Amino acid sequence: MADARPRRPARPREEVFATARAAIAEHGLAKLTMAGLGKQLQMSAGHLLYYFGSKDQLLLETLRWSEEQLGARRHDLLTDTTMDAWQRLAGYAGLYLPEGPGDPRWILWVEVWGRSPASEELRQGQLEIEAPWQADLVALIEDGTAAGRFGPGDATERASQIRALLDGLAVPIALGLTDARRTRALHLAESACGTLLGAAPA
Repeated sequence: MADARPRRPARPREEVFATARAAIAEHGLAKLTMAGLGKQLQMSAGHLLYYFGSKDQLLLETLRWSEEQLGARRHDLLTDTTMDAWQRLAGYAGLYLPEGPGDPRWILWVEVWGRSPASEELRQGQLEIEAPWQADLVALIEDGTAAGRFGPGDATERASQIRALLDGLAVPIALGLTDARRTRALHLAESACGTLLGAAPA
């Protein structure tokens, strides 16, 4: 006889990822179980595994979704013609850096970096997720250079240097280390970008 019990509808993608991001940020991936996450979502662990296959895949897809949330904001910022290149660069840095200790988006990044050495899937996924940030920064530097706001130089190399700087400033903030403050990080980023780009903000 067919099971007459009503089936619980699948949770929307956004709800699954938002719940996973919050759980990973609070407890870390090591303490997260598919059973526990499924309980929060009123889904079975088997259902989650069917869609994601593993915790690593869940982590990667949650990070991908998390970064997509900033994609539209970053696009609007970088195409805003009312701001000059330095203002857009400052806005880019503001979007890039954590909001504060325990920022869920950045805790996902820390988890991915920690697990990437043992997983080709995570390493490749990380590169794919980072690519739009790099491409948008390269385009911004090229526009700023063409407009005479930045000095001459290789845009791709300078974008990589700036992102490495921002990563280095971001992790201590996300981890809540002493003296790691967002306002100070933004100031340091502005100062360093002035040196890297060969010009000073107006």
